[in-house]
Amino acid sequence: MSQRFILNEVSYFGAGCRKELPEVLGRMGLKKALVCSDKGLIKVGTTKMVTDVLDSVKFPYEIYSEIKPNPTVTNVKQGVDAFKKSGADCIIAIGGGSSMDTAKGIGIVANNPEFADVVSLEGCAPTKHKSVPIIALPTTAGTGAEVTINYVIIDETKQKKMVCVDPNDIPAVAIVDPELMYSLPKGLTAATGMDALTHAIEGYITKAAWVMSDMYELQAIKMIAENLPLAVEQPTNPVGREGMALAQYIAAQAFSNVGLGLVHGMAHPMGSLFDVPHGVANALLLPTIMEFNMPKCIEKFGVIARTMGVDTTGMTAEQAAQAAVDAVRKLSIRVGIPQHLSELNIKESDIPALAAQAITDVCTPGNPRDVTEEEIKALYKKVL
Repeated sequence: MSQRFILNEVSYFGAGCRKELPEVLGRMGLKKALVCSDKGLIKVGTTKMVTDVLDSVKFPYEIYSEIKPNPTVTNVKQGVDAFKKSGADCIIAIGGGSSMDTAKGIGIVANNPEFADVVSLEGCAPTKHKSVPIIALPTTAGTGAEVTINYVIIDETKQKKMVCVDPNDIPAVAIVDPELMYSLPKGLTAATGMDALTHAIEGYITKAAWVMSDMYELQAIKMIAENLPLAVEQPTNPVGREGMALAQYIAAQAFSNVGLGLVHGMAHPMGSLFDVPHGVANALLLPTIMEFNMPKCIEKFGVIARTMGVDTTGMTAEQAAQAAVDAVRKLSIRVGIPQHLSELNIKESDIPALAAQAITDVCTPGNPRDVTEEEIKALYKKVL
């Protein structure tokens, strides 16, 4: 059996590394950029931290900011129009997963116009050409979208999240500057950090996991357990921010190649139907889905517990596995993640619609334990 592992070509890390941007653009022979960044980041000045670098060398750009937290087909289509009108030859994505996913959709459609409807990109679309060059600068430590071959767009007509998997969408360059994350609010730091932990744990236990992906995911789990509380409680502490920035990148390198599982399968409908932030949905579901998966992951859960700093000496395999679930739940509570769907205005009567989407989500088949729609309903009820 062959294994495929796709990584991005070039990445920069460390406080202030956004200043490498002019050299990157020059080396690639690029002349004008469409900057994709949401209105919130523009308002708080985070986007300006990057555009100031462009201004310092008089590099021309235009800004596209019609991007919502769960980006839509319309956001992508409008972005494609903006890209064409701008005369740009590259995209600079500044933001979390929403800005980067929107940028990926724009870049793919611009170079593969036969997919202009956007909805035909769902799943593994057979695009023929690489995306417009994307330089991605994450402002959250969660999605890892700067290094993945995945992006998620909402089809407004079906009220459904489309997971798009395409090696042609991977950004040409990732610039992971933790200084861009200092202004991230506490709640968003917690939610995106738990999103990164979900990526690492699901990537470690998914059916497609193997020794190379395990190497990445275990290191990411260790770093998140060590650094997320610090990043939440001391937002301008460079140790916590740099640790999380690197951890989410490491986790993404692996899950991008081996896939995810039921946590994401159940979280996506919460975003498409109720606009729940993706990180919050993942974090709320993770401990409960881990308990569901435990019979298939006893040994790996024990490794997760030890990787998160739990002393499992004298424990049985089952006790060590439960310790992993408890450690994840404890971390989630410590950083202030909601623990019940009712806190997000989701009612029991909403569960059938959620479950109907979750069972068909592209992430669900990767779960280590097979699941039915009725079991998914029961899992939603468990966290109601």
